[in-house]
Amino acid sequence: MQPVDYTTLIAVSSDLKSNWLPARIEQVYQRDRYTINLALRNLKTRKWLTIGWHPQAARICLGSPPPRVPDTFTFSDQLRHQLNGLALIEIVNLAPWERVLDLQFAQRPGEEPLWHLYVEIMGKYSNVILVDASGQIVTAAHQVNANQSSLRQIQTGQPYQIPPPLTGTIPKLQESKSSWQARVSLIPGKLQRQLLNSYRGLSPKVASEIIAAAELSPEQTTESLHSSDWQQLFRYWQKWLQTLATSAFKPAWFQDGYTVLGWQDLATADNIHHILDKYYTQELEKQEFQQIKHQLSQKITNLLKKLQQKADIFRQRLEQSDRSEEYRSQADLLMAHLQQWQPGMKSITLADFATGEPVKIPLNPEKNAVQNAQSLYKNHQKLKRAKTTVQPLLEAVESEINYLQQVQTALNQIENYQNSADLQTLTEIREELIQQEYLQTERQPNRSVDQDSQPYRYTTPSGFELWVGRNNRQNEQLTFRIAGDYDLWFHTQEIPGSHVLLRLQPGAVPDQADLQFSADLAAYHSQARESEQVPVVYTEPKNVYKPKGAKPGMAIYKRETVIWGRPQQSKKLLV
Repeated sequence: MQPVDYTTLIAVSSDLKSNWLPARIEQVYQRDRYTINLALRNLKTRKWLTIGWHPQAARICLGSPPPRVPDTFTFSDQLRHQLNGLALIEIVNLAPWERVLDLQFAQRPGEEPLWHLYVEIMGKYSNVILVDASGQIVTAAHQVNANQSSLRQIQTGQPYQIPPPLTGTIPKLQESKSSWQARVSLIPGKLQRQLLNSYRGLSPKVASEIIAAAELSPEQTTESLHSSDWQQLFRYWQKWLQTLATSAFKPAWFQDGYTVLGWQDLATADNIHHILDKYYTQELEKQEFQQIKHQLSQKITNLLKKLQQKADIFRQRLEQSDRSEEYRSQADLLMAHLQQWQPGMKSITLADFATGEPVKIPLNPEKNAVQNAQSLYKNHQKLKRAKTTVQPLLEAVESEINYLQQVQTALNQIENYQNSADLQTLTEIREELIQQEYLQTERQPNRSVDQDSQPYRYTTPSGFELWVGRNNRQNEQLTFRIAGDYDLWFHTQEIPGSHVLLRLQPGAVPDQADLQFSADLAAYHSQARESEQVPVVYTEPKNVYKPKGAKPGMAIYKRETVIWGRPQQSKKLLV
C-alpha cells in the first residue's frame, strides 16, 4: 500500500489552507479504531475531513460521509466535547520536511488557538493528538508509555513533544547541481537508493518518478550516468522542489497507486482529496475483505469437517442397526431348536426358516440356550431403538451440512475484491453466521447499514433482467420478498447455489434461449461451477417454500421443470 509521503501531505495541506480556512467544526465522528471524521462548514459548503492513523493507511483528506451507525469510541467523544462549534483557523506544517500537521482551533478567526490537533503521518508510528493551549496532551488516538518507547512518550497530562527529527540533509532549491551531484554520487550505488540515502523528505515513490521522468532506471548505478543523465535528473529534482514551493500539484492515477506531481501522461483527477479517499478506502476494504474471507473460509471448512465426521458415525450406527432383524431371526431359530443346544457351545448352526440355508449363531458358552436367545432379543431391541434415535440426528446433521455448503458456495463465488459491494456481501455472510451462532460476536469496523448489498444483474437474450443472489440474505430477499407472480425461479437441483430470478412482466413469455441463459448462470453460480452440465430446476415463485425452522437461504420447491445448465457457457460470457 502506498503511504502518504511528505510531498502528498504538502499537497493536501496546501489545498486545505486555500479552500477550508476558516471552517466551523459541526460534528466529530469516529468511523473505526483508526479513523475520525470532522464535519467542516465554510461559507460555501460542508465537507467531511477524514483523518486516519492506520499503520499502512495514515492520511488526511476530504472524504465521504461516515456511516449512519452509532459512534461508541472514547477518543471521538473527547474530541467532540472540546472541538464542536469551534473554528479551524490554521493548518501549520509543524517542522520542515516532517509529516506532522498542526490543526489549530479557536472560538473565531483571528483569536488565539484554544486547541491544537496534531496529525502525525508517520507509518506505523502515526497518531492524532489533542493538545490544549498550554501544550499539555488532553487525549491521543494511541497513547505510548515508557515501556513502548524510551524516546518519546505520549500520555494524557504530559507536555506534547514533536517527533524526533530524521537524520539526513534537507533538500534545497538553491543547492547547485555540482553540490547535489557530488552528494548523490559520493558513494557509488544504485540511483534510487543513493537519492533516498542522500536526502530526507524524499519517498521511494517520488524518487522513482524523478528517475522515470529523466528516462533513467532506478537500478542504474551512479557510476554509469553520463553528464547529460545528471543534467536531466537534476532538472526534475528541481522541478519537484519547485512544485513543493509553489504548490503547483497535479494529482493523477498510476496503475498501482497515485501521484501529486502528474509529470507523465496519466489519468488526472479532480483533486488530491478524491484520489486519497478512493485509494485508501479501496485498499483498506481490500485488506478487510481478505481477512474476513480467510476467517470465514477457515471456519466453514473446519465446521464441515467435524460435521462430516459426525455424519459418518451416525451412518455407521444405522448400518449396525440394520442388523436388528438378523438378531431377532437368530433368537427365533435358537428358541425353536433348544434341544440341539449343548453346554459349553460357542456357536450353533441351524437351518433358516424361510430358505433352509444354514445360519451360524455365535453363543456365550457361560449361558444356556434361553439366556443366549434373550441376549439376541435384547440386541435386536437395542439396535431397533438406535435406528429410531439416530435417523433424525443424521437428518439434522445433513441439513446443517447442506446449509454450510450453501454458505461455502457463496464465499467461493466472491473470489477477489472488486468493489465495496463485494465486502458488503462478505460482511452480511459473517453477520448471518454470527446470528446462527457459528461465530462469536466481536467488535467490527462500523459499516453503513443504510441499504443491503445488491444481487448480480444480467440481461437475457430477449432483454429480460436476471437477478442472482450473492449470499443467503440476498437469496431470501429474491425468493420471498422481491419475486413477483410472473417471474421464474431457478436453482441447481440438489446442489448448493444461488437463487436466480428471471424478472418477467405480465404477459411476457421467455424464449428457450432466455431459459437456457438463466439455467447456465444458475449452474455457474453454484457448487458445480466447474462441471460441463448441471441439472437446474425452475418454477414459479409461489411454488417455493421455506421449511419451518430452516436456516437462511434454505428452500423447497414443487412443480418444477428440469433444464440442463452449462456453467462453462456463462464463464465464457463473464470472463
